[in-house]
Parts: sequence; C-alpha cells; structure tokens
Amino acid sequence: MNVTFEERPSLHGYRIAIASLDAPASLNALSLPMIDALQDRLHAWAEDADIACVLLRGNGSKAFCAGGDVVQLARQCLAAPGATPELAQRFFAREYRLDHCLHTSPKPLICWAHGHVLGGGMGLLQGAGIRIVTPSSRLAMPEISIGLFPDVGGSHFLSRLPGKLGLFFGLTASPLNARDALDLNLADRFLLDGQQDDLIEGLVQLNWRDQADLQLHSLLKALEQQASGELPAAQWLPRRERIDALLDQATLPLSWQALVSLENDDDVLLAKAAKTLRGGSPLTAHLVWEQIRRARHLSLAQVFQMEYGMSLSCCRHPEFAEGVRARLIDKDHAPQWRWADVSSVPAQVIAAHFTPLDDHPLADLG
Repeated sequence: MNVTFEERPSLHGYRIAIASLDAPASLNALSLPMIDALQDRLHAWAEDADIACVLLRGNGSKAFCAGGDVVQLARQCLAAPGATPELAQRFFAREYRLDHCLHTSPKPLICWAHGHVLGGGMGLLQGAGIRIVTPSSRLAMPEISIGLFPDVGGSHFLSRLPGKLGLFFGLTASPLNARDALDLNLADRFLLDGQQDDLIEGLVQLNWRDQADLQLHSLLKALEQQASGELPAAQWLPRRERIDALLDQATLPLSWQALVSLENDDDVLLAKAAKTLRGGSPLTAHLVWEQIRRARHLSLAQVFQMEYGMSLSCCRHPEFAEGVRARLIDKDHAPQWRWADVSSVPAQVIAAHFTPLDDHPLADLG
C-alpha cells in the first residue's frame, strides 16, 4: 500500500504517531490503497487517547507528494469514453473524505511538505493544522496541464488568496517556494530539510500532559529561528499588483488573453506562466474561473461536495484522459484538446460540471 505507520513513545505514556508516504519512485503519488490506509489509521489515532500528535511526511528526497496516481484512472476513461469509471467514484470520494478528515483532526496534525507538493499533495498539506515547508518545497496545482481542475479543496484555499493570485495559480500551475507559501498563508513554519529528526525528537520530549500547545509552539519557533537564514526570496507577492491588474477582467476569455500575452515578457516567471496556460486545457481554464467564483460563498464541506461532482464530469469528458495521456502516459506533451481555445467552450458544458448530484457520497460531511 506504500504507506508506513509508526508510534514513538513520549512522556507520561503518550505516543507520537508518524505516517509516511512510501512510494518515492512515483514521488509519493497517492493511490487508492494509500488513501484508504491513511484514512483508517488517522481515524484510529484520533480515537486513541494516548496519541499526542500526528506527523505526516513523505519518504525520499524529491517529494512529499506529487499528486494523485491518475494514470490508471485515465486509462479507464480512455477505455470507456463518456462513462464514469467506478474507480473515479471511489477514488475522488475517498480522497476528498481523507482531506476533510485532516482539516477536522481533533489532535495536532503536522505535515512536513518538502520537495514537490503538487495537486493531491497540496490537499494533504492544506488540511494539516501545522504546515511545514523547507528550502526544497515547490507547491503547485498543475491540473490545467492534464485537463482536470485544482481539486482536493483547491476551490477553498485558492479562492481565499489575496487579490487574483488564486485564479492566477489555478490557471498557470505556477510553483510557490517556501517564502511564497508563508506569505500567502499556505504554510505555517519554515524548517530546514535536515531538521526533521530534530522535530521528531522534540515532539518525543514534550510533556503532552501540561500546556502542550505552548510547548509545541515553543519547539517550532526555536527550530524555525535556526532555519530563518535559508528562507528563499519571495516570488509572487512582489508581482501581485501586476497580476491583479492583468486579471481584473469581466470574463475568463479576457483573463486568458491578458495572461498569454506575456509569453515573451521580460519577467521570466510570468512568461513561463503564460506559456503553461496557453498549452493547458481550455475547459480547465473555465472550470478554474467558475470554481473560485463559487467557492467564496461555500463551506469547506460544500467545496468538497462540489469538487466531487466536477471530478466525475471531468472523467466523462475527453480532456482529462487526453491530458494524462499526453503528459504522463505517452509523454509526447502535445495534448489534442477538444476545444481549440477558451472562446469555443460551450457554456452548457461548463455549467454541467456544477450540476448537483443525487445520493452524494460526501453528503454527510459537516
């Protein structure tokens, strides 16, 4: 199942729980068995009075988690065009339920998010109560390139970023470094990649029976002070004013045009963002625009319920399967999108992704 679990004894009979994603060859991409194993163990730990806190991490030096394992899902979509594979119904329902479980954890839940933190990895990180990034962290929602959309709660956390930055990251898959994540409230602490053992040792030494919150805060603050000199420079807040002006548009096609016009811009980061958007799915661009607009008025549970319906709709359309084929299966990086540009995507196709479902498997989320 590519997830390992351990418990380390702490003071006064408490234990520190550690869940490790253990599929480094695939950059710890989440499979359905991994999701189920995490859900079951996190539930058990939440019910165990002797578990003081939980640390979620990924093995290997390259990634905490580079997203969901979508290749098998896309193959099933390719095999039965227009249908919704049973795997899709199970995968997205259980992944979103896991993410919601993290958001509502009754105990301190720490996520160590080093290296690549993409898609499903962002869903795990944003659900944690204490989100740690490192000098190697690269956070992004890259679904525009595979014909999906920023799911796993992306509607929630992107819509709450300042100005137009959430829309920008959803449209361009632009990566954030550790400083960006802290600046935009997508992370809480910055530690060095080599400080994980120090963190675990500190958690073991805490007296969880007496003022645990204060002790945990002091531990994290002390470790962060040691790491502060390695914090990278901000990339996106210095560009916010320009991004806000570019995306101050009435429609998605106008926003799309404003961004892709930067392909030859002197600003290398913005030029790369424009190139990614131009090569991305026109349907996904519309979904990003609409999901962020809607999510501002939704609760977290309502966001996951909306995203589940969107995900099943994406599996019925050819864009998702074609995007995964081009990027991850054949790797020709030349997806043949159904619609040539954002202006040609029918409004009814976009609206259909937001049709409420009967007998929703996430209806019980509170």
